Amino acid sequence: MTKAELKEFLDAKVLEYNNPNFLEDDPLQIPHLFSHKEDIEISAFLTSTIAWGNRKSIINNAKKLMGLMGNSPYDFVMSHTQDDLESLSPFVHRTFNAIDLGYFVNSLQNIYKNHGGLELVFTDHQTKDSMQPAISKFKEIFFELPHQNRTQKHVSDPNKGSAAKRINMFLRWMVRDSSTGVDFGIWKDISASKLSCPLDVHSGNVARKLKLLKRKQNDAKALQELDTNLRKLDASDPVKYDFALFGLGVFERF
Repeated sequence: MTKAELKEFLDAKVLEYNNPNFLEDDPLQIPHLFSHKEDIEISAFLTSTIAWGNRKSIINNAKKLMGLMGNSPYDFVMSHTQDDLESLSPFVHRTFNAIDLGYFVNSLQNIYKNHGGLELVFTDHQTKDSMQPAISKFKEIFFELPHQNRTQKHVSDPNKGSAAKRINMFLRWMVRDSSTGVDFGIWKDISASKLSCPLDVHSGNVARKLKLLKRKQNDAKALQELDTNLRKLDASDPVKYDFALFGLGVFERF
């Protein structure tokens, strides 16, 4: 395929998958249960944190988590007691358990009380062309409270070589335009041009077949390579191609 043919092909796949029908089988449906900005942010962040493994299991466990938080995640984060934290003890998703969740709730409270909220942390530490340094800084801030080492593995750091798939996905949800009814577009001071594709086994394999990616590992260097090539197709909204790569990989076994 020529570059023009590749762009035409992928743009068509974006149109096919970037619509509300996509939400029926996607964890992004969880924050769509809410209308208050902070509820959307927190439910999206927690859902993206557990977004690995079987998607049905991710969705079911995210719904359970929202229920444990009284379906008011922001209120729970800001006003929880120790007894409330103990009520989260039944929660587990793969290796993410109640110890991790308890810290996440306390850390989110710290971020909203002392750092202006999730949006401000990412907005204040963005660079002119990337969100990866902001992700690394976010992890530093997120773990400034006393915590068990085991919990750190649930927040990735691009500076340590990670593709940071789940946080890049979370940022896509918050930043990209909401006109199609899929992403939210509630963070107005971050440009979609700075976003990176949530690189995982599905999007990575499809990208390699389409010659958008040569590197074999799905790591920070691979993400940079993919970013560069997707920006050649659409510099203003490169991460829209996440819909195409993911759809081709998961739904079409491309």
